[in-house]
Amino acid sequence: MENPSLIIVDDEPDLRELIASYLARHGFAVRTAASGRELDACLAQHAADLLILDVNMPGEDGFSIARRIRATSTLPILILTAATDVASRVAALELGVDDYVTKPFDLRELWARVRAILRRAPGPAASAMRPAPGRHHVQFGPVVLDTESHRLFRQDGTELPLTAMEFDMLQVFADNPNRVLSRDRLLDLAHRRNCDPFDRSIDIRVTRLRRKVEADPSKPAVIRTVRGTGYMFVPLKSLYQHP
Repeated sequence: MENPSLIIVDDEPDLRELIASYLARHGFAVRTAASGRELDACLAQHAADLLILDVNMPGEDGFSIARRIRATSTLPILILTAATDVASRVAALELGVDDYVTKPFDLRELWARVRAILRRAPGPAASAMRPAPGRHHVQFGPVVLDTESHRLFRQDGTELPLTAMEFDMLQVFADNPNRVLSRDRLLDLAHRRNCDPFDRSIDIRVTRLRRKVEADPSKPAVIRTVRGTGYMFVPLKSLYQHP
């Protein structure tokens, strides 16, 4: 089995090489890029399993690159940022990145975050799989979550893009149907205790998920808000019948 392939994008050569050297020693196949253009060249040559992306870079910044990547791909993205304010964290989550680490950081923490993202991400063979009825499928209104391949499908079989972080949240709801979950409990179950449950991280992720699982996101019926408490997944009978 090939080592997981990472691309580190940072315009600071010393930091870029420090991260690359550390992760390579821990079994990853690492490539580096100093800009969005160099990243595009790397991806054109060979796909990657995860992207580590700095935010503050001249030219195209990390948020712009992440937005561009996320528009066409569910490639896992870990953001590196020197900003610790809530607005920056909100911006990262709204882009659909899988995790973020604030500078300065411990390389051991970065390594642990990378491993956690890769554990959640589907394997390379998942892209060749088709959905089939079975115990690994959970109905979320008009869509179906395959908990084995970490994929989300419409009733016609069309796949919807799903990041590792979004899958984690859907898995938590699937495991706790008709149960009210506080924001703090959702963070516990999704293994994201480094986040502040009173920032907007959970609300942002729920908003993103509603765009995918609700027939009308402005009137959520599948992932409902329980005022003053949190959220609840309400399984609904499918409007469609499987052949």
